[in-house]
Amino acid sequence: MVKMAAGKKKKETVILECTECKRRNYTYLRTKKATKKKLELRKYCKWCNRHTVHKETK
Repeated sequence: MVKMAAGKKKKETVILECTECKRRNYTYLRTKKATKKKLELRKYCKWCNRHTVHKETK
């Protein structure tokens, strides 16, 4: 039987969507307890051909 570490945080997969073209380009692992707000990152969008803000979707 495998034992899990006592203080291990659970991570969830989040999908990031471009704010310009609305395409879902990236996935990101995050801990739900550590970050309460929705995630916003500047990432490269290959369809817009530039760096844009990507927001977390459900």
